[in-house]
Amino acid sequence: MKEIFERRSIRKYTSEKIEAEKIKKIVKAGFAAPSCGNQRINHFIIIKNKEILNKIADIHGYAEALREADTAVAVCANLEEELYQGFWVQDCAAAAENMLTEAVHLGLGAVWLGVHPKERIIKHINSILELPEKVKALAIISLGYPEEEKEASDRYEEAKVHFDKW
Repeated sequence: MKEIFERRSIRKYTSEKIEAEKIKKIVKAGFAAPSCGNQRINHFIIIKNKEILNKIADIHGYAEALREADTAVAVCANLEEELYQGFWVQDCAAAAENMLTEAVHLGLGAVWLGVHPKERIIKHINSILELPEKVKALAIISLGYPEEEKEASDRYEEAKVHFDKW
């Protein structure tokens, strides 16, 4: 639970490089996420190339963090592998959340940068990452050693908890 409550959107990073083993652990956390019907259609693109990170920041209105990030991971689904149509969004979202939580556990900062369903952003990301036609990106996770600190947050709201019916 500690990492869940400590997870915050971190957009400022030091210049320290992330170890390859930590990136692998983050991606393994993504693969460990639940998947509709165990279809496991998630694919991950690890982005370290600064030119690519900056191109994404140029076209995405909320991705300035990528300019300082050491690494980013695009969370994608291959719809050619899809058994249960439309559930790819949930599968990718579960994977992204696992990855964000693992980043906290490893002492890294991260922020979820949405791609889907913004058509303008989708078009550019597809081009920049050279995604095949049937591959869809849900989000990009920006990663780095944090240069900013944010307090842990308990966002529980009793008024939004319902039992049996609304």
